[in-house]
Amino acid sequence: MQQALTRGPSFRPAGAPQVSRPAGLRARWVVAGVAAVVVALVAGVSLGPVSLPPGSVAVELLNLLPGVRLDSGLTEREIAIVTELRLPRAVLGLLVGGLLALAGGAYQGVFRNPLADPYLLGAAAGAGLAVTVVITAGVGAGGALTGLPVTVPLAAFVGAIGAVVMTYLLGAAGGRSRSPAALILAGVAVSAFLSAGQTYLLQQNSDNIQQVYSWLLGRLATAGWHDVRLVLPYFLLTAVVVLMHRRELDVLSVGDDEATGLGLHPQRSRYLLIVAASLGTAAAVSASGLIGFVGIIVPHTVRLLAGSSYRVILPLSLLFGGAFLALTDVVARTAAAPEEIPIGVVTALLGGPFFVLVLRTTRRMLG
Repeated sequence: MQQALTRGPSFRPAGAPQVSRPAGLRARWVVAGVAAVVVALVAGVSLGPVSLPPGSVAVELLNLLPGVRLDSGLTEREIAIVTELRLPRAVLGLLVGGLLALAGGAYQGVFRNPLADPYLLGAAAGAGLAVTVVITAGVGAGGALTGLPVTVPLAAFVGAIGAVVMTYLLGAAGGRSRSPAALILAGVAVSAFLSAGQTYLLQQNSDNIQQVYSWLLGRLATAGWHDVRLVLPYFLLTAVVVLMHRRELDVLSVGDDEATGLGLHPQRSRYLLIVAASLGTAAAVSASGLIGFVGIIVPHTVRLLAGSSYRVILPLSLLFGGAFLALTDVVARTAAAPEEIPIGVVTALLGGPFFVLVLRTTRRMLG
């Protein structure tokens, strides 16, 4: 049993050999993750309609540290572009990408389902409907409660957690066993139902269609330091809770009876992780709109490269998820310049084929 817990056998195809990753290799992946975040940050700030030298941008970013004052060679106008326009956008991309990837990894561990994702479980659709209600009611943007930093995230959280609960109950189908296929189908049904409600609301509130539509496609273009300050507390809270309980996901992966025998309360751990992952999803969705597939692409890639234990998957998903979305945002705003492609479109183009690949490699579980 102890051997199984330390190895973390989640989603390993039957009969496949278990690969144990040495601690040194994991440490190198952490270093690689931090390096990816730094590269994504510098690239996100350097590239755009006005290209800036990456070296000068890196020096200017160092100047933001206390006690550091170096000559970057940038003009005052270029420094303003760095600090007021591109840096908050890149930082928000890191936070949102990290949250979505971390939530995806946590959902996959909680439901023991390799296809679990904030979007396939209905969490994003629930958050989307709730935010649409807030916007169309005029209490989230331009309404009476403007200025309260919790209005939109709170609505998104309530919508996300409600949708996940609906998916979980429907997937259970009145029994204790929940097949991966039933859970995903329940998530698709819940998402379709909530999306229909969202569409109806938009139809009845045509004045807000443009605002909500741009949000539905995913956006970082209007990101500012206000958005970063809004998401950061939820990012920290979600990251702390999920990462503190990452070992419990390895225990849950061997079965509830075995986990109980080891002193774990399976349902309590699941509820806590679902709430934390839904909170992170809600914060990400409320700030950036619907950006899909990050929660599938990043955790699965990390699992393939660095190991199957959630002690490894979750922290690396946090790092690489942030870097992935920040770099995807660079592609979104440079591939068809001067026009900008919605970042949700780019992640969907990448995530669709990836999802099919994951579906094929896990077909034994879904059968």
